[in-house]
Amino acid sequence: MRLVTYQDQQGLQRAGAFIEQDQLIVDLQQAASTSGTAGPEFSSIQSLLDAGQGALAAARALVAKAPTAAVIERATVTLLAPIQPPPQIRDCSCFELHLQQCYQAARRAKVAREPDPEAALKEIDTSEDDRVIEAFRRQPIYYKANRFAVIGADQDVIWPSYSRLMDFELELGCYIAKKGKNIAREKARDYIAGFTIFNDMSARDAQGREMPGKLGPAKGKDFDTGNVMGPCLVTLDEIEDPYNLTMIARVNGEEWGRGNTREMHWQFEDVIAHISQDETLYPGEVLGSGTVGNGCGLEQLRYLKPNDVVELEIEQIGILRSKIIKPEG
Repeated sequence: MRLVTYQDQQGLQRAGAFIEQDQLIVDLQQAASTSGTAGPEFSSIQSLLDAGQGALAAARALVAKAPTAAVIERATVTLLAPIQPPPQIRDCSCFELHLQQCYQAARRAKVAREPDPEAALKEIDTSEDDRVIEAFRRQPIYYKANRFAVIGADQDVIWPSYSRLMDFELELGCYIAKKGKNIAREKARDYIAGFTIFNDMSARDAQGREMPGKLGPAKGKDFDTGNVMGPCLVTLDEIEDPYNLTMIARVNGEEWGRGNTREMHWQFEDVIAHISQDETLYPGEVLGSGTVGNGCGLEQLRYLKPNDVVELEIEQIGILRSKIIKPEG
């Protein structure tokens, strides 16, 4: 299924599923009422995951029937994130190429005004960057993001007032299917509900100021509308191979970069096994893959402008489109 959350004309969140090339939505609660099987599990995507595999099977049956009274046009509603807000977000770092290229770009920016930039570049001490790469290779690393800053495909990203350098990050998002703790890697796929596209918006100047503090990103990531997810949650059974998906980033129709999930050094099974050590995971929690190599502007020292439209595409999931709005004054 291609599960969605949308806002109806009364401003209420509704749970549904895409059909007809994602142009129509089957409202799950309405479909259940029509068939006489209405229940609380169809009130939200979170409730559906909480209710388990039986509820998901019932939802598939409802979507297959798609009663006319329960079908609405996507264009008539506002899409939110598949779960908004999710119970938790952990954003991981799974693509080494992204790290390497970000460090290289940052070093080039640092020496850009030197009389001989190439000579200055060779003199830069890279030991700190090297230690991060060593930690990355040793085990999965991640930070916890602001779950209340999550928005969906039809909502604008609002440029934070304290930043001049805004960037996007193209990531694959993974939703946890069921409660679990101390999950073995070989069983971890059973805990994956499905996937979405995750745009981890970043205020690069703020991030640069705070990262030397060694506590991870804060205001570089945490601002309202900073975590964009969608347009849908594609259930695991719909994805032939989650580790062979083309990922493309465009700004105003221009391709800025692309990669593939096959480049993940750490797969979600690795991440789930690591995080769940003596820590319980719950349905609906989100794990971000971290940025795919070539999946952000920083790697090219390019940044967004007000009113830019960012399109992030992942094969078999769709396109997550966001407009970047900078308030006046």
